[in-house]
Amino acid sequence: MGVMRMSVAYGPSNAEESVQTLHHAYEQGIRFFDTAELYGNGHNEQLLGKAVQAYRDQIIIGTKFGFDMTAEPPGSRMNSRPDNIRRVVDNSLRYLQTDYIDVLYQHIFDPEVPIEEVAGIVGELIQEGKVKYFDLSNVGATTVRLAHAITPVSVLQMEYSIFEREIEDRILPTLRELGIGLVAYSPLGRGFLTGAVNPAHEYAADDFRRIDERWQGDNYTYNLHATEQLRQLADSKHITVAQLALAWLLNQGEDIVPIPGTRNSQRLDENIRAAKVTLTEADLQRIQDILPHGSAGSHYPASMISNFSHD
Repeated sequence: MGVMRMSVAYGPSNAEESVQTLHHAYEQGIRFFDTAELYGNGHNEQLLGKAVQAYRDQIIIGTKFGFDMTAEPPGSRMNSRPDNIRRVVDNSLRYLQTDYIDVLYQHIFDPEVPIEEVAGIVGELIQEGKVKYFDLSNVGATTVRLAHAITPVSVLQMEYSIFEREIEDRILPTLRELGIGLVAYSPLGRGFLTGAVNPAHEYAADDFRRIDERWQGDNYTYNLHATEQLRQLADSKHITVAQLALAWLLNQGEDIVPIPGTRNSQRLDENIRAAKVTLTEADLQRIQDILPHGSAGSHYPASMISNFSHD
């Protein structure tokens, strides 16, 4: 379960509802929760840490470092220097009310710090018992190899969905060669596949969908049409488009773990039921025919795209 939207990016949230949803997730069998320092400058970690205290040792928590939170706006610069990694980890441990982090990601590649140095520092944190597993996010195949040679990488977190399939060309084959898992964020097309979408200008100024190209002009029209075609397939199977999208991801391999996020317990239950959906080869081909290249509109920031380019 992705926890981010309980603090940032999708408009106002309610802390009490969020905590109730986190408890419900645990009750329904969810055991992996994903957060980051960036999500509300520690707010998201604090929310999660407070909610899961009673069963902390029965779940896996993933969090991330890699941004300069002193920049304006917060997170607009990268910082994976060793002293900052240690500072972030200590803060995360305090916010999460725990003495270890299960899954620690570098949130985004920092061109000022060699990835080998980053991997070395996290390796030290693993030896110290503060971290269990070293992980990466939003990097390409070459960076994964370089890091993995210093400290074994457990998983890579990347956007992957029916709408976003860039990683299939080089990154996913590299992960499988090295025995590294994939945590798929935004498995519902950053919300486009939930069925609740509007044009960009109808979202609040602090909602990322207002500036994401997926919601702009002709891109929005194309994606809306594609989603409607997916809806027809979903209707024929008596499921939602969101369940179809999650079932598609689960069909891509047992090494792929989607982390859909929601604040709502009913939406959470809907997501969980996707695990019981069976897709035939004909269904998978139909999805491929509808979206042969993913959605229209680039959504990666220029800095992130440059991180992939050297890979």
